[in-house]
Amino acid sequence: MTWSIVARDASGALGVVVASRFFAVGALCPYARSGVGALSTQALLNPLYGPRGLALLSQGLAPNEVVRSLLAADGGREHRQFHLVDAEGNVAVHTGVQCLEWCGHIAGGGFSVAGNMLAGPQVIEDTAQVYDAADDLPFAERLIAAMSAGEAAGGDKRGKQAVALLICTTEAYPFLDLRVDDHPEPLAELRRLYVKSLERYQPFVACLPGRARPAGVTDRASIEAEILSFHAARMHRSASE
Repeated sequence: MTWSIVARDASGALGVVVASRFFAVGALCPYARSGVGALSTQALLNPLYGPRGLALLSQGLAPNEVVRSLLAADGGREHRQFHLVDAEGNVAVHTGVQCLEWCGHIAGGGFSVAGNMLAGPQVIEDTAQVYDAADDLPFAERLIAAMSAGEAAGGDKRGKQAVALLICTTEAYPFLDLRVDDHPEPLAELRRLYVKSLERYQPFVACLPGRARPAGVTDRASIEAEILSFHAARMHRSASE
């Protein structure tokens, strides 16, 4: 009922985008943790895979070992689809034999695309192709562009409803966690929310307490200066492209 991409960016950021004709797909399918990994559980999803999978990755298990461990304890494994990427870009995937057609997966360099109940294999093929080719884009935009290509190829054969984007960078909290739970054009709405996040949210989050600045930025004038600097840098990058 879903397709998704899990990926590790060259910066070390980890992300998931998942789309489905299913309400609030972002509530139970995508999971990520900075410096650990990112994953999506789908088809007849098992939400226990999320925290358990990240815990196993944090203990040093390789992605294929994590998949084997989770599946071994799950009697419904053949109805599940599950894929993940670790902090080094290694991936592992499981598509159960009882997942509904069309279903399948593609693993690339530092990313995996998987889906079920899709219009056809071109959905994940086009998602993977665009992600692989768009390495000049910021990570979130690259993920959104890839999923948009999959939607243009047919997406979920039942239609559209929800999408979610989750990205973790260096902190214990997400860099971006955007959800569209119920919308006639969920990817277009996700793109709008992402653009909106550039106005103040992203530069503001960079001022919060983190590894580099344990106290964060508390002076409001300095926060405003950081926001202005963020936009000046974006304009400079755009002008040089």
